[in-house]
Amino acid sequence: MLRNILEILQLLCFRGRKKERSLAMAAALGGSLTLAPRVASSPPGNLAPANLVGKAGAGAGSRIEARVSKVALAMAAGSPVEEAVHASVSGATGGETLPELLTEYMVDMKCEGCVKSVRGKLEPLEGVKAVTVDLSNQVVRVLGTAPVKAISAALEETGRSARLIGQGSLEDFGVSAAVVEFKGPEIHGVVRFAQVSMELARIEATFTGLTPGAHGWSINTYGDLTRGAASTGAIFNPQQQDTEPLGDLGALVADETGRADFAGTKTGLRVTDLIGRALAIYATADKSVHGIAAAVIARSAGVGENYKKLCSCDGTIIWES
Repeated sequence: MLRNILEILQLLCFRGRKKERSLAMAAALGGSLTLAPRVASSPPGNLAPANLVGKAGAGAGSRIEARVSKVALAMAAGSPVEEAVHASVSGATGGETLPELLTEYMVDMKCEGCVKSVRGKLEPLEGVKAVTVDLSNQVVRVLGTAPVKAISAALEETGRSARLIGQGSLEDFGVSAAVVEFKGPEIHGVVRFAQVSMELARIEATFTGLTPGAHGWSINTYGDLTRGAASTGAIFNPQQQDTEPLGDLGALVADETGRADFAGTKTGLRVTDLIGRALAIYATADKSVHGIAAAVIARSAGVGENYKKLCSCDGTIIWES
């Protein structure tokens, strides 16, 4: 009860401080802003592919059943355990609808011709609802369900330098986004978390350097990397679930080149609770042994928080995958 009261007070404070920024951003988008709906609570261990979550708030129980059914059917059909695990999350790696977010980029633009070129690449993208361009600050804002991977690729096609500088919902959250960077030597990758509502987080990830096949991944309790993944503790489990901990993210499947991509959501995950913890990658789908790589989860800028020029000394590389 006390925790709930504190969370409500905290949220009211955030709303008071950020109201002007939210109104200004909505005005910049031409009044077309539609906030992602709140999703009804479901067991916090539910990592749902985007095609199971969609934007509906109801049916959390049916989503869990659908996920379990996929695994059961895959195993009953004689699929290996790794393939059966992947069956429960594979829908999130395709073109399914993600929850709506605002994503901001710093883009090298010098004239209205640059603005036209950027708009021409972004506006036709599936899932893009609105694009606004601030030429004076060289900021491009994209509202919609399109994944970061698709937006970044479109900006790359313009031939202009672009850096992701902020992501989040225009609803008021204290920490609306976080990022994890794996720097090698073998495994490289970037994982982004963005708060959609108080009970739903959007997750996007890209990894290279993995061995082909299934790899478990999880949010672990500690950000201690003194012994790599071995010193990051158990999987994050704030509610002491007996079954699947909240920090269990299921499994990624790397292709023959060692690349794995993910785009989906996690019910019950709050970005503010993740800062300073670690994200671990495992050699196989089995998480009963220590991971093979880990990185600390760091706070990243929300929308409207990072309108400064970027240079090599202020963390630019963290946005590059």
